[in-house]
Amino acid sequence: MSVTAAMVKELRQRTGSGMMECRRALVEANADMELAIENMRKAGLAKADKKSSRVAAEGRIAVAQSADTKNAVIIDVNSETDFVAKGDAFKEFANAIAAAILVADVSTVEEAQELKLADGKSIDETRRGLISTLGENITLRRFQKVASEGGTGFYLHGEKIGVLVELATADAELAKDVAMHIAASKPMCVAEADVPAETVEKEKAIFVAQAEESGKPAEIIEKMIGGRIRKFLAEVTLEGQAFIKDDKVTVGKLVSGKGNKVLSFYRFEVGEGIEKVEEDFAAEVMAQVRGG
Repeated sequence: MSVTAAMVKELRQRTGSGMMECRRALVEANADMELAIENMRKAGLAKADKKSSRVAAEGRIAVAQSADTKNAVIIDVNSETDFVAKGDAFKEFANAIAAAILVADVSTVEEAQELKLADGKSIDETRRGLISTLGENITLRRFQKVASEGGTGFYLHGEKIGVLVELATADAELAKDVAMHIAASKPMCVAEADVPAETVEKEKAIFVAQAEESGKPAEIIEKMIGGRIRKFLAEVTLEGQAFIKDDKVTVGKLVSGKGNKVLSFYRFEVGEGIEKVEEDFAAEVMAQVRGG
């Protein structure tokens, strides 16, 4: 049986693969459409496994939230290039993952990978299919779920930065404002009590060394150190930071003034903590020339 243009078109629609790849698959399968698809899936999984070791430091952040705002999830899905991350297929995949995790009882990426999406395929199966189609390593790097007695809110700065906030009392506008502030100001934690003791001691040791060099009396040095520690804690805590929309008020005062409290927050930024591979193409070409 000969391979027709209509068959190639159908296979392209069903697999999302290129025209020449579809034609080759049909020829090898003797025009058997289902066999061609099966062979392409097998080949795609093999390609996905080969690409799984490549660094994926681009991507996008996605958020899903329940209608009553009490439940929400923020996820970080990575690709190798920004070009793929901005594509519709990748965006749809990220949103589908967030929606699936929101309603599922999962706590690890490994558990989430097995969740089924609307088409019946698991997240991991869909991920591998995208790797085959798009030609890049794609990973679900992390996610954080929040189940609140009060309410949640979020802010997405493009596709690269996302913040999920939990409030004691539901307030969508306040939650978005606080999330926007966190996206810009990157606080370490909510309140002074949440700052790790070792972090405070480390900063204090630096301040002590600096103050002692001044040659001032011990009592003056003690006051200087106390003042610097207070300033440091204000700078790294959400409640102590000046609100980005009104620097005359701290975020703590803003929230308490509305009879509310920030219980937790999660700030995800694409690529943070991942060592990107810097490619020197000139050096690569020279190495190939020298190698013969």
